[in-house]
Amino acid sequence: MAIYDPKSMKPEEFINDEEIRATLQYAQENKDNLELIDEILEKARPKKTETGYTCAGLSHREASVLLACDNPEKIEEIYKIAEEIKLAFYGNRIVIFAPLYLSNYCVNGCVYCPYHLKNKTIPRKKLTQEEVKAEVIALQDMGHKRLAIEAGEDPKNNPIEYILECINTIYSVHHKNGDIRRVNVNIAATTVENYRKLKEAGIGTYILFQETYHKESYLKLHPTGPKHDYDYHTTAMDRAMEGGIDDVGLGVLFGLELYKYEFAGLLMHVEHLEAAHGVGPHTISVPRLKRADDINPDEFDNGIDDDTFAKITACIRLAVPYTGIIISTRENEQVRSKLLRLGVSQVSGGSRTSVGGYAGYEADERPHDTEQFDVSDQRSLDEVVAWLMENGHIPSFCTACYREGRTGDRFMSLCKSGQILNCCHPNALITLSEYIEDYASPKTKELGYKVVEKELERIPKEKVRRIASENIEEIKASNRRDFRF
Repeated sequence: MAIYDPKSMKPEEFINDEEIRATLQYAQENKDNLELIDEILEKARPKKTETGYTCAGLSHREASVLLACDNPEKIEEIYKIAEEIKLAFYGNRIVIFAPLYLSNYCVNGCVYCPYHLKNKTIPRKKLTQEEVKAEVIALQDMGHKRLAIEAGEDPKNNPIEYILECINTIYSVHHKNGDIRRVNVNIAATTVENYRKLKEAGIGTYILFQETYHKESYLKLHPTGPKHDYDYHTTAMDRAMEGGIDDVGLGVLFGLELYKYEFAGLLMHVEHLEAAHGVGPHTISVPRLKRADDINPDEFDNGIDDDTFAKITACIRLAVPYTGIIISTRENEQVRSKLLRLGVSQVSGGSRTSVGGYAGYEADERPHDTEQFDVSDQRSLDEVVAWLMENGHIPSFCTACYREGRTGDRFMSLCKSGQILNCCHPNALITLSEYIEDYASPKTKELGYKVVEKELERIPKEKVRRIASENIEEIKASNRRDFRF
């Protein structure tokens, strides 16, 4: 029998089924233990220091107790602390990105994804480099600076050489005042050598969803193809870090397995990365299973309602205070609005989940024939930017940390000490000003500069405030762009 060991490189030891089941039993037994719950909440609460805030985070067992708790007053306290942590570490900034689908060719048999090999109804498509350029220009014309590229697993059609060529093409496109400054990569588990190549290509975060940590379910949900190998998939982040990628992003697809099991497994993966590599995940995504071509989510019986989804997100924020939490356009405006208050720090905007879904289409148009999943929030990027500002958030297009070398353990140390605020807040305002000047509608522009003017006053250091203000005035007066701290 495997023994639980977060430092181990064996999946059955760092994602240990017996430990998860013991955790769920412990959580169930203590879900009404108000004294213990209060102790856990006090541990999770951010503490003010001379330089910023500090936050202890929670173990997978502690966080699972909070997730199991159904006391309304304690749930509200969980939500309140989640918001406090989000504001302490990330302020009111929300990073914006868009997915770019390169190819839907795939050799896997994943039963929840329309790209699976046996699906004969979905048109297969792979972008040429000229089509990649056209997509990038369309995204730049929207105002995007950060992309997450997506591709199915197909060694013949989507080899690592193709992915690297696409990354090079994306970074090479300079259109008007537009540039893609950060390319995050969401592709199948691969080798240390290939991760090293991705690092050398200048990627930002490597993202890979586990889908489910329940091994028996995983094998059934991935019946054929290389993704069937649970151990190889689960150790992908270890190989990525060995290959030099120190910013990695985790996630599960909620709805495939019982959510409490997934939650504990996800946090154990976080603890493994910290124990084995000294660096936890840069981001955690919280996607839910959605309808898509030949995929009916009603056929899966582990779906979660909106309230449970909110509680999961808030508990992740308490457990892993330093991580970025991502919510995509899988979710509608109402759900996204609630989760922004509970710890989410990154959102997609104006997203298309089709291969070739941007070029040649108006903001209110979208092709559906090659979509990976239904998009619930179909607003344009401009509408999303305005909505964020109307609700007290600062839309940020910043990519400075990656390009200034503030990644991995350096980013984590700055974030955990609260020091990251000293560069992120002015950078957010500078990149928002770029968006306002180059892409915003008149209404969004008027609102945007009111927000920028107000938020400049919140920068505590006079010198930083002065430089940020000077840079923003330069953006207004010229075509100079990409100022950063």
